[in-house]
Amino acid sequence: QEQLVEAGGGLVQAGGSLRLSCAASGRRFHSYGMGWFRQAPGKEREFVAAVTSGGTTIYGDGVEGRFTASRDARDNARNMLYLEMNSLKPGDTAEYYCAGGRTNHVATLRTARGYSFWGQGTQVTVSS
Repeated sequence: QEQLVEAGGGLVQAGGSLRLSCAASGRRFHSYGMGWFRQAPGKEREFVAAVTSGGTTIYGDGVEGRFTASRDARDNARNMLYLEMNSLKPGDTAEYYCAGGRTNHVATLRTARGYSFWGQGTQVTVSS
């Protein structure tokens, strides 16, 4: 059964760093892209980053150069997705969600319709 479990959120001061992880269980996730989205209170869910099954990485607006997404799929039973976040800003405060894709098409992976499974989310709070 497919499952996505995020970890690593927390409270950090502006300029600090956090590393999020997502443990994806299920063979399905090995074949498609996986991504990170975030949603701040009162705002729409926003694309952050994604990694295709072939290792191509894409980023959303405002995070490239500060955030690094990576993926480890060496374990056939589990697929790990990471998001290293540096130089954090108060504007990065949001609930961060891991998502399992249904495609490797990079344009589609920038949108929620590119995904069929979602984690429960992990809160990231950046204080000024």
